[in-house]
Amino acid sequence: MRWPWIVLCHSRIAVGASGAVPAGIGEKLIMYRKQCATTLAVVMMLVLAALAAAQTTRKEMHFKVGRRASVSIINQYGPISVKPGPGKQVLVTAILYSSKVEIDQSKRGHRVSVLSHLLEGADENTGRVDYEVLVPADANVTLHSTTGPLHVEKLRGDVTLEGSTAVVDVRDVSAGHVHVKTLNGAVTLTNVSDGYVEVTSVSGDVALNAVNGAQVHVNSSSGKIHYDGDFGEAGQYSLTSHSGDIEAIAPSYASIEVVARSVQGKVENDFPLEPEHTSFVTRAGSAFAGTMGKAASSVKLLSFSGKIHLKKR
Repeated sequence: MRWPWIVLCHSRIAVGASGAVPAGIGEKLIMYRKQCATTLAVVMMLVLAALAAAQTTRKEMHFKVGRRASVSIINQYGPISVKPGPGKQVLVTAILYSSKVEIDQSKRGHRVSVLSHLLEGADENTGRVDYEVLVPADANVTLHSTTGPLHVEKLRGDVTLEGSTAVVDVRDVSAGHVHVKTLNGAVTLTNVSDGYVEVTSVSGDVALNAVNGAQVHVNSSSGKIHYDGDFGEAGQYSLTSHSGDIEAIAPSYASIEVVARSVQGKVENDFPLEPEHTSFVTRAGSAFAGTMGKAASSVKLLSFSGKIHLKKR
C-alpha cells in the first residue's frame, strides 16, 4: 500500500496520448522526480525517528547513600556515563529501547546495584539501555558494558571499568584507584592524578594524558600505548606491549629513572640520560637505560616487537 503523498507524486507526471512525455517538460519532470525522492527520504527519516522514540522507555531511580558509597552498573548493551551529583544520593536515569530488557535494582546499606536484565530474544539493538548516572564525588564506581561507551569524570573514589568493544573515557579523576579491562576498545585517561592506575587491553589502543600516581601500569598485547605527561614524583610507571608501539612524551625537566627495551622493535630516545647499569646489555636502537634529574619516578617501557620512543615535549 502506498502512502497518499507518494501516489500524488506519481499522479502529477503528465504523458501524451502516445505515452511519450510531451516536449518541453523533460527537464521539469526530472527535477520534480528528484524533489519527490528527497521528500521521501526526509519523511522516512522522520517516521523512523518517531517510531524509535515511541518504543523507548525512560526510567529514573533514586538511592540515598552515605560516605564512600559503592555503585555498580552492569549493562550488556549500551553506554554508561557517570558524573558527580549533589548531596549523598545516587540518581540513575535509564533509557530502554524495547520491552525485551528490564532493569533489576537493589540497595543494601550504602551499596547500590543496577543490572540490565535481558529477556528471551533480546539482541544488541532491543537489549540496549542508555545510562546517565549521578553519584557522590567520593563514591566507588564499577561499570561493565560489552559495547559501551563507558565514561567517568570528576570523581575521587575508586573506578573499575570493564568491557569488550566498549570505548573507555576517564577524565578529571583524583585520589582513587582506576582499573580498566577491555578486549579491543580504545582507552583514554585524561587528568588522572594521585592514585593507582591499571589498564589491561588485548588489542585496544591506550592513551594517557596528564596521568600520574604512585603506580601507573598499562599492558596491551597488540594495541598502541601513548603517554603524554610529566611522570609525577615518586611514582612507578610501567608501559608494556607485546607488538604495539609505545610513545612516551615528557618535558625536558622530567625527573625519571628510565629503562626501555624492545626485543625486535626499534627504540628511540630524545633525552640526554645519565647512563645506568642494568641487568641486560643496552644497545643503540634496541635498548637504553639512564636517569634524568633526581630520578624521582621509575619508568619502564617494554615491548617484544613494537617500536618505543621516549620523546621530549
